[in-house]
Amino acid sequence: MTKAIAILGSTGSIGKQTLEVVDQHPQALQVVALAAHSNWQELLEQTKKYKPSLVAMMDSTGAQELAQALYEQAIDVPVMVGEEGLIAVATHEQADTVVTAVSGAIGLRPTVSAIEQGKNIALANKETLVAAGALIMDMVKEKGVSLLPVDSEHSAIFQCIQQQDCEQARLILTASGGPFRDYSLEQLKKVTAEDALRHPNWRMGPKITIDSATLMNKGLEVIEARWLFDVDFDRIDVLIHPQSIIHSMVEFTDRSVIAQLGLPDMRLPIQYALSYPQRWESCWPKLDLTTLTGLTFQQPDYKRFPALELALEAGRADGSMPAVMNGANEVAVHAFLQRKIGFMDIPKIVKETMNRHEWVAKPQLAHIQEADQWAREFAISMVKLTREDSE
Repeated sequence: MTKAIAILGSTGSIGKQTLEVVDQHPQALQVVALAAHSNWQELLEQTKKYKPSLVAMMDSTGAQELAQALYEQAIDVPVMVGEEGLIAVATHEQADTVVTAVSGAIGLRPTVSAIEQGKNIALANKETLVAAGALIMDMVKEKGVSLLPVDSEHSAIFQCIQQQDCEQARLILTASGGPFRDYSLEQLKKVTAEDALRHPNWRMGPKITIDSATLMNKGLEVIEARWLFDVDFDRIDVLIHPQSIIHSMVEFTDRSVIAQLGLPDMRLPIQYALSYPQRWESCWPKLDLTTLTGLTFQQPDYKRFPALELALEAGRADGSMPAVMNGANEVAVHAFLQRKIGFMDIPKIVKETMNRHEWVAKPQLAHIQEADQWAREFAISMVKLTREDSE
């Protein structure tokens, strides 16, 4: 039986690797709708190859260019624009499963809309659960849909707990440590965006690559794991594992530890999210255990990487705080990529934004969106102050 999929973020790293999975299983997967940010040339080529019945772009200029190119090539596919377009793709009537591969909190409303329409979710947009985990998981239960993780760490845990009693299990998320895991505080103050974008193990988009360098990404993943697996924060640990071979582990009450191993290749968890409960054959490179020279682990250093601790603080506070933390981080990361602030200014801006926030204990979706917007505006003001101080 063919599974119809819609992809949010089809021109990004996860989106393109999802389409590689489609290429490997054309009889099992059909692309019915695609959405991208601004890369209209890439989306044009995807539209010609996969023949979706709807495409959308967040960027209005890109949408105009795409519509014109499709018209000139006599390709009759409607093009929608902005968040409305993302929602239209996410709720496409033919789609069984929506792959949410957009980066940032922009993925929240389309994911909510997809769940409301009874779509299954293959989740690569961790910010959705970070900002609104309780609301999302309640909706998933109410609508009777599945929400399967695409992140390699959460896919690993999901695979480890199959047919297991995990009520008191301990989740162990692994992190590569990024390109700066051995840097001193003084060295971290001097790193550039170009340095931070050179991840040693994974090929990812710029935002998640910077988050991996600050270890914020691992903090976001802890919050995501808390909601995905209904586990308290005191039963989720983080370990630095530079080789990125063990993607995560689960320790059970008898002290047995089950781990999932594989090469650092996102196509594996993407495929599993789309094939579950089956396992499809793949042609991806195989893990050769005889070539491994060692698997090492160490505790994260919260002093050198304070973003991880800030994310954990936000997750434990719950309510509106995770949305505020995430919104501030998105602004700060963008500012760093634009060379407006330094690497160590990112957690400073996030911390100050969290400190100034008026916490809401049980926010509804509107409150979460308001908190996100407030955090972004406050963080932008902090970026301006930080830039002025450095000039």
